[in-house]
Amino acid sequence: MEEWSVVHKVSILGFLGAALFGATASKTHFCIMGSISDWINMDSRVRFRAWMLSIGIAILGAQGMHHLGWLDLSGSIYLGANFGLTGFLIGGVLFGMGMTLGAGCGQRTLVRVGGGNLKSLLVLIVMAITAYATLRGLLAIIRIEVFDALAIDLGARDIADQGIGTLLAHFTDTSAVAVSRIVALVLGLGAVWYALKDRDFRASYDNLLAGTVVGLLVVGAWYVTGVIGNDDFEPVMIEAITFIAPTGNTLNYFMTWTGSEINFGIAVVLGMIVGSFVYAVATGNFRIETFMTRADMRNHLLAGVLMGFGGVLSLGCTIGQGVSGLSTLALGSLVTLVAILFGSALTMKVQYYMLDEGFWPSLRQSLADLRLAPRTLGS
Repeated sequence: MEEWSVVHKVSILGFLGAALFGATASKTHFCIMGSISDWINMDSRVRFRAWMLSIGIAILGAQGMHHLGWLDLSGSIYLGANFGLTGFLIGGVLFGMGMTLGAGCGQRTLVRVGGGNLKSLLVLIVMAITAYATLRGLLAIIRIEVFDALAIDLGARDIADQGIGTLLAHFTDTSAVAVSRIVALVLGLGAVWYALKDRDFRASYDNLLAGTVVGLLVVGAWYVTGVIGNDDFEPVMIEAITFIAPTGNTLNYFMTWTGSEINFGIAVVLGMIVGSFVYAVATGNFRIETFMTRADMRNHLLAGVLMGFGGVLSLGCTIGQGVSGLSTLALGSLVTLVAILFGSALTMKVQYYMLDEGFWPSLRQSLADLRLAPRTLGS
């Protein structure tokens, strides 16, 4: 029997890990957009703390392996010397807006598809097409000529990469390794502490489970691609869990089956859907859900475009940049995370005020609520 190639081994492990992710997200209702909604609308941060727990675990695990010499995170896309600030900001905001209009980020979209949601299936298809067009199609012209052209070349300033530790060390004239270790401990332990200090969160088994499993799966993904995939003859790109660009690659994989080969990212996309599908069927929660109004369909169509385009510009999503990217301590990941939070929160506010007012008054009131504009008289 022919031995499996490194690519196939990595892909199988990615599929299995993602299937566990999909099942766990289905069981626990792990949803970044939902956690932001809970915070904005109900002043509850319990689900948000699950996200923070996953970030803390991912940082500690990934940085631990990096500093032990098991793998080299500098080879990941997040730590490049080209700092695409404009793409991180605009792409992040667009992605945050899209995930709110589509009732879920890339991760949640895949989970809902596995559960039978046809609205999310439409989002997934549009998101995949837009993402691939932004990577290699017509929209790539905009990405390259506008956003890539505005990227800041850190190498020209004698800065090796965009790691937070590297940048701090450069401006303080200290050791990048030592500073990076301190930053990893502060951010990693800080995120874990923020999550676990809350009594309501500690009492929520589902949220504890979700945060722990997602964080460990991101660490596991770095190990799979960075250690198992680190082969001299058949090297695999070091990466963790992300969903936007891989959805586009998955679509292309099925369209050009005979000329394509599966990879870790494609396997993760498929694993998420299969895992959530199996859990939904096993628990009797699988059901077909479709659009009730034209407005709902328009929102989901727009959501797919915004997430596909914005996710590629910002190099990831709430998991790709928000957990996997942040675990590398890349400044771009932190910027993208903030931009996604802003885009999502602003969209939620605007949607709420538009129940009674037009778009522009709703936008002004929303910006005022976020303390980014003065309040109007009588508000």
